[in-house]
Amino acid sequence: MAATTPLPAMHDPAAEQKLPSLYEFFHPGGLLAKSSLNFEHRPGQYKMAQTIEQCFNDKRHLIVEAGTGTGKTLAYLLPALRRAREQKQRIIISTGTKNLQEQLFFKDIPFLESILGPLRVCYMKGRANYLCKQKLYALRDNPILSGLEEIDQFHHILKWEKTTFTGDRAEVNSLPEHSPLWHKLDARSEVCLGQSCPNWEPCYITGMRRKALESDIVIVNHHLFFADLSIKQQAAGAPDAGILPEAAAVIFDEAHELEDVASQYFGIALSNARFDELARDTDSMLKSKGVSTFAIESATSTIRERSKLFFSSLPAGPSHLGRLEFTDRADFLEARGDAYLGASNALVRLEAELERLREVEEASGLRKRAADIRNHMKFLLESIDPNTVFWIERRATTGLRNAARTTNHPETAPPQAFSTHLQATPIDVSTLLAETLFAHYPSVILTSATLTVAGQDGAPSFAHLVKRLGIPFPKELVVPSHFDYAKQALLYLPPSMPAPRSPDFVPQATEKIRRVLEISRGRAFCLFTSYAQMRELHERLLSQLPYPLLLQGTAPRHVLLQQFRDTPNAVLFGTSSFWQGIDVQGEQLSCVIIDKLPFAVPTDPIMKARTDAITAAGGNAFNDLQVPQAVIALKQGFGRLIRSLSDRGVLMLLDPRIRTTRYGKVFLESLPAYRRTDDITEVERFFEA
Repeated sequence: MAATTPLPAMHDPAAEQKLPSLYEFFHPGGLLAKSSLNFEHRPGQYKMAQTIEQCFNDKRHLIVEAGTGTGKTLAYLLPALRRAREQKQRIIISTGTKNLQEQLFFKDIPFLESILGPLRVCYMKGRANYLCKQKLYALRDNPILSGLEEIDQFHHILKWEKTTFTGDRAEVNSLPEHSPLWHKLDARSEVCLGQSCPNWEPCYITGMRRKALESDIVIVNHHLFFADLSIKQQAAGAPDAGILPEAAAVIFDEAHELEDVASQYFGIALSNARFDELARDTDSMLKSKGVSTFAIESATSTIRERSKLFFSSLPAGPSHLGRLEFTDRADFLEARGDAYLGASNALVRLEAELERLREVEEASGLRKRAADIRNHMKFLLESIDPNTVFWIERRATTGLRNAARTTNHPETAPPQAFSTHLQATPIDVSTLLAETLFAHYPSVILTSATLTVAGQDGAPSFAHLVKRLGIPFPKELVVPSHFDYAKQALLYLPPSMPAPRSPDFVPQATEKIRRVLEISRGRAFCLFTSYAQMRELHERLLSQLPYPLLLQGTAPRHVLLQQFRDTPNAVLFGTSSFWQGIDVQGEQLSCVIIDKLPFAVPTDPIMKARTDAITAAGGNAFNDLQVPQAVIALKQGFGRLIRSLSDRGVLMLLDPRIRTTRYGKVFLESLPAYRRTDDITEVERFFEA
């Protein structure tokens, strides 16, 4: 297999020294115990490392649920480093977030180097995170900028480019998160000239690839990994496809996110912004070269007009924003086929005009982009793939999102303040992953703190994950958490709560939350399953509590988190993006409150298509899909509370269904062994202790 190709010979004697065995590293009195780390021997950590090393040797796939506090990063890093160095086989490590990716590279790897000596490790982000020198120089020579702020940002980037070694936009702290200028300068593949680019050798992407080829370990994130996997699948083995090098194994940390991320990148998305960007880039690139023609400028103008007509003709739901299943594509083509053909023919016209400039390097890339958009539009409107759900999403634009931070009511957006996205998503990714991932890599390791769901016997089971991802005959391991949940955490299930759909639920929830926050003196996350309920509870409690109540949407996520850490007795109200990937240790976070069991919205186009497919196959969609997904989400939300051996706190779930329904037992049996109570005085005593 190509994936087992040995690494090229490297001349770095310091990085060729033999690494210690797992026992020498992890056992009491070993290298880890003698390090600067506050060490406590964890049998589960050692067991996990041993099992990963054995699966590398046996070329087997492995699923590991490693409870919080296991020390799983070191448990997979050392076996990966040993395998790569001893067998000359590269290992890719993929994380769910850029934050964890950077923690591995900037914190965990330097720590290991302090014990083991120099290591050959690099980390890679998606191409859109890096500056394109060619685009920067073209814009410098023919500046087409909007406003003084964009001009100022451009000069700042121009100055930074002279000193940066990586070209990573994360180094430019002053650049806004949604900067329109960066979109004109990033190194996305659809505008890349490849080896014909005059800046190919000094290119940051070229340098990143070169560094990866010289590395034993390449650290990426799930979005980059699956974007690369999708590109390689579409390119059918073309040698230059993608940017990730071949590897002998992949380790996925935060593997509970894989189905969603894989679905995104094995699907197709087309937005009005792609048409606008194509027209804009065609005009700016060809003008900077002095080769633009009246016919091309007329073609780009037509693309703007026809795409606007096409997207405005797509079906709309009762609200301007949100998702809508696109079930009546045939009826749409019959009624509004002229809008579709108008946009498609405008692309054909631009392709023909660009063909006349075949000697201009930029023209070939622009022509390919136009063809890709046209082919994607054809698939989205005409394909009858039974394993694909087609849907439309309208999202608030950046300007609207900023305005919404002050109004807290983004759903009241005017009709013109959104972007439209036409989407196709695979209903079942298990076969795709079996063929493109698990058949390609001899060993795939999947780990997270939340992968199992209680089976019929109450024992933790990976059955849901194995089926959804198509993992062939994996080895399975559950490593219990290093924390004593029965002593460190109390799960409070308030009695007499009405059903979530009852009109009495919100008033009762307000009272219960107020009471618990008074006992905990704030210091809490209040996590919700909907924006509407989050805003309503926040508004009700503002006048009832003396603590700072931070609300998602009023500032960027990382700013809110820092405010929470820095503000005594703060309470943060958030939805799905605050349920996972957040680590706040210490007394500042002493309580996590969740309003409802986190079931996915059943009318969401992807969820509906998947439940329909399971039902059509004779399965039970509620038990086989909706409950397991909600269990894992609840485990993630509650997992924000206990992050260290010294953490203590109270969890509260307001949804009575966890006690009153048959499936509620699955949730309770899947959670860690928290001490449970329905008595508020127990909560008071817990905080008094």
